[in-house]
Amino acid sequence: MIIDGNRRWARQYGGTTDHGYRAGADKMREFLSWCDQAGIGVVTLYLLSTDNLAGRDTTELTGLMRIIGVLASDLSSIDQWRVQHVGSRDGLPHDLLDELDAAEQRGVGKTGLHINLAVGYGGRREIADAVRAIVHHHAESGGTLDELAELVTPEKIAEHLYTGGQPDPDLVIRTSGEQRLSDFMLWQSAHSEFYFVEALGPDLREVDFLRALRDFSRRQRRFGQ
Repeated sequence: MIIDGNRRWARQYGGTTDHGYRAGADKMREFLSWCDQAGIGVVTLYLLSTDNLAGRDTTELTGLMRIIGVLASDLSSIDQWRVQHVGSRDGLPHDLLDELDAAEQRGVGKTGLHINLAVGYGGRREIADAVRAIVHHHAESGGTLDELAELVTPEKIAEHLYTGGQPDPDLVIRTSGEQRLSDFMLWQSAHSEFYFVEALGPDLREVDFLRALRDFSRRQRRFGQ
């Protein structure tokens, strides 16, 4: 889920930017309950990108990170839900990282809905980090460059992504009518289906979600065949 349009929603209703982000976070709690009821096992929420970190106002980022920390804590306290931070830790404040780490710890031993919180996330950065990790591990083992060249395969890169070991997303939904990926899960979404909703993030309705699932169920997925 690429939750988009929170700031536009706030301007539309005369609220502050923080008001829009809080409304978006509230909607994500609701959205995840719909996913859980539908039997979906893994959901990734795109909450803060590396581009956001570089381009947004500091005051705005501070408010957004505070809201993300509260969201992570709340989600990790629900039933059997599990929370995982996917993204780089670079540029994120220690208090947010502590909240994300604590949320992950609460999920140990749980078996319910797996929620990835993409915070400080960038798809290109993720791929670069994965390749860098492969190179570092290989260097530590004393391998040669020729051996390294053979080692860098799509399968090996996938193992070292932030979502290593998880299934690739079947469906990517984006709100607010925008039709772009914005550096979200570039590797994992190679064969994903996409669904774009006109509603701004906080205005997303369950019927919109059900329409997305129904549309997805009608598509023929060929995976290049």
